[in-house]
Amino acid sequence: MKKRFILLSSIFSVFAFVLIGCSDDDSETITIDSSMPVGDFVVDRQGTLTAESGTPTQGTLQLGTDSEGTYFLRFSNDFTTELSTGTVAIYFSTSSVYTADPANGNPDLMLLGNVEANGEMFVKLSGEPAAKFSHVILWCATANIPFGNAELQ
Repeated sequence: MKKRFILLSSIFSVFAFVLIGCSDDDSETITIDSSMPVGDFVVDRQGTLTAESGTPTQGTLQLGTDSEGTYFLRFSNDFTTELSTGTVAIYFSTSSVYTADPANGNPDLMLLGNVEANGEMFVKLSGEPAAKFSHVILWCATANIPFGNAELQ
């Protein structure tokens, strides 16, 4: 019982410190979204998605850089795909065909992330993608099928 009292009084002390220590000083907070391009977005290559496996996948993809030289993959405003099946992964690939090799990994595939929503979306890349990656593949891991691909030219 004594330990419970000590724990509760410690928790209340922390809350009191936070409430008293925080003030509303009317200063403006500026939030920078690092997942979005800064300044101009210059397109290096682009492609149009081809739907696969009976999905409604469509839209334009653009690979480019922002004013700071950061690479992004941009999904256009008209991008749509099937999102009710679970995770739709985004891959760079050396071809339009998804070929996994779980035991060894596949050097011809590079996971970029997951589709978050239909419509415009930017995927921030960690650097310039290798020149060998000529395609983007949307892969549904839940159904184990491709939802679409685009050749970047």
